Amino acid sequence: MGTYRIGVLLGDDIGPEIVPQAVAALTAAAEVTAGLELRFTDIPIGAAAYKASGYTLPPGTLEQMAKLDGWILGPLGHAAYPQEPKAINPHPIFRRHFDLYANIRPTRSLPGVKTLHEGVDLMMVRENNEGMQPDRNMHKGSGEFMPTPDMALSMRVITRHGSERIARAAFEVARARGKARAATGRTHPAGPRPRVTIIHKRTVFKLTCGLFVDTAREVAAEYPDVDTDEHQVDSFAMALTMKPQRFDTVVVTNMFGDILSDLAAALVGGLGLAPGLNAGDSYAMAQATHGSAPDIAGRNIANPYAIIISAQMLLDWLGRRHTDESAMSAAHKIEQAVHYIIAKNIARTPDIGGKATAEEFGRAVIQAMCTDKSPDGEPFLGPRG
Repeated sequence: MGTYRIGVLLGDDIGPEIVPQAVAALTAAAEVTAGLELRFTDIPIGAAAYKASGYTLPPGTLEQMAKLDGWILGPLGHAAYPQEPKAINPHPIFRRHFDLYANIRPTRSLPGVKTLHEGVDLMMVRENNEGMQPDRNMHKGSGEFMPTPDMALSMRVITRHGSERIARAAFEVARARGKARAATGRTHPAGPRPRVTIIHKRTVFKLTCGLFVDTAREVAAEYPDVDTDEHQVDSFAMALTMKPQRFDTVVVTNMFGDILSDLAAALVGGLGLAPGLNAGDSYAMAQATHGSAPDIAGRNIANPYAIIISAQMLLDWLGRRHTDESAMSAAHKIEQAVHYIIAKNIARTPDIGGKATAEEFGRAVIQAMCTDKSPDGEPFLGPRG
């Protein structure tokens, strides 16, 4: 049983509409779970912070965040920020400063939601702090530069240390998913045992992808209960599009993972259904995969699913890190309630075929968690996992 301090960074555009729904869901889950207390701290960020202070990342923010246990970060419309040094994109700084090296992105088909594929249940475990991204793969300076006006270069950084720990994170995720399925008697289309698929392009990037794959294979040897296979990134994109049900847990480098996780989201309903967690050894940050969607901001129609499930993943991470059954139980209640209201068509936003507002979606989640039985008399909280 524990008390957790969570920072709330609303973000831009639709952020102030959807992030409060995630906070409300966490608050309600704590209220119906004995022994759990959540305390929230608002932290200015992004365009609103720039308007108030002249900084998109105000001085002292990182120090304030370090005193908390985790954070919920809303989407940032950084592409629209002024081109000046005080208007930076904060989230790569958070990932690097707090060493949030694992970006965990689930993809799941939801009953009742019309999608390209049914029966999809995979977890993308993406390395977060090296690779091609020039804003986080160098200690100082940038990994992207122009020696002449007519030449632009980008550096790709792959390290044994980075590859080893993201591979280990993936195998731990796969093992946990396998245990959860076994506990409830469920099976996965990928096979009876948990499986990790290693993504690479070793035929071309013989050294960088070679180091990543070799290191992941070494880690795989420590997990005899988890099966392993490999895919070239291009053939994986084809296989993922044609039959995503065959994949369980996927470990992938930064840029490849960024692209493939968006592709996976498209197969099950779009980025509104694409949650994510940035996790390290000491901190974690809930951050949905989607952007700030300025075209629908202020209309209260954005889908809060992704940020609510991202926050649920943060709560589950805190529970597992501290061996706290109350936090894990509360996270499970949120997950079950969200999927229940979508499956029963109690509340769906326009992007997934409904008419509910973001606030109505959030209220339905809370109502489901606070009710022992559904409106049709069925218990909505199923077995854990």
